[in-house]
Amino acid sequence: MSEINTALTEIDLIDDLQMWAKSFGFQQLGISDIDLEHAGQSLKEWVNAGFHGDMDYMVRHGSMRTHPEQLVPGTIRVISVRMDYLPEQTTESWRVLNDDNKGFVSRYALGRDYHKLMRKRLQKLAQKIEAEITDMGFRVFCDSAPVMEKALAQKAGLGWVGKHSNILNREHGSYFFLGEIYTDLPLPLTEATTEHCGSCVACIDICPTKAIVSPYQVDARRCISYLTIELRDAIPVEFRPMMGNRIYGCDDCQLVCPWNKFAHITQENDFLPKHGLDAPDLLELFAWTEQEFLTKLEGSPIRRIGYECWLRNIAIALGNATSSNAIVSALTARLADCTDMVKEHIEWALAQHSSHFSEVGFDHVLD
Repeated sequence: MSEINTALTEIDLIDDLQMWAKSFGFQQLGISDIDLEHAGQSLKEWVNAGFHGDMDYMVRHGSMRTHPEQLVPGTIRVISVRMDYLPEQTTESWRVLNDDNKGFVSRYALGRDYHKLMRKRLQKLAQKIEAEITDMGFRVFCDSAPVMEKALAQKAGLGWVGKHSNILNREHGSYFFLGEIYTDLPLPLTEATTEHCGSCVACIDICPTKAIVSPYQVDARRCISYLTIELRDAIPVEFRPMMGNRIYGCDDCQLVCPWNKFAHITQENDFLPKHGLDAPDLLELFAWTEQEFLTKLEGSPIRRIGYECWLRNIAIALGNATSSNAIVSALTARLADCTDMVKEHIEWALAQHSSHFSEVGFDHVLD
């Protein structure tokens, strides 16, 4: 275990850590111990209920997720940080959601993939701590290993877990990324945050698929973010009409949260929208070739779902759009060159426009 060789008081040390974190683009830093027993029990109950769906990685690593010292031997503290991601230069979310010719992309995914950016900044922060305090054993994470980032963030004082399961901060809402540094340095702890959701159930009421089955409990199998991002198979038919034009993720629970009136705009240019993804035209996206998908979304978190799921998601959105000749023609044209999984969703979409077929002469498309 590393030792702190400094004459600073605990308050001074935490102030310095906050200052260094902000110098690397983070908005807040907190420090927690590694006791995750309570969070581990909640995770076990969530998994036993089957709420994790096909996300086998939630149980794949045994007890490493709830015991940081097993993932990184020697760990006694976790430094948690957050970084705002909400870009200013975007089309208003509800405006996009109410325009069924457009596709809605979760606001965290409009620009550059946050994973690499956050990890690089965390590495620099850890090196700064070493340079200013002492050598330490450490490893940095950002949604990249079996880390209970929300539980750790709450223990570190960055916010509390809201009823929608996202971390909420009284001064900053929920539009931010989390990152961690596991370390063997015996740093002073910051105070955990208390919960401030009160009797509000706005997030529960707004959820299109009723995925928030009870306060603080999300059934991922019903969640549009899970369905459009994590699921690699066909999306259950029952959820397709509820998805509307959401083609990558869903922000509804955040959009209605009262605490997000305090959300801060990001200062990171990397999080600004690329290729008009804040209000993209569905037909234009559906026309992309696989090479265009790979090229245009290079460096984007969207790319990880792959071209097949991209077309699957857009096909559903087109099925939920107002009928038009252009939509029916685009869907029909894709039938000749797509995978069986995408074909299933295109046929579903065409069936939603069946009343339009007789008007425009497309009665043959589902024969």
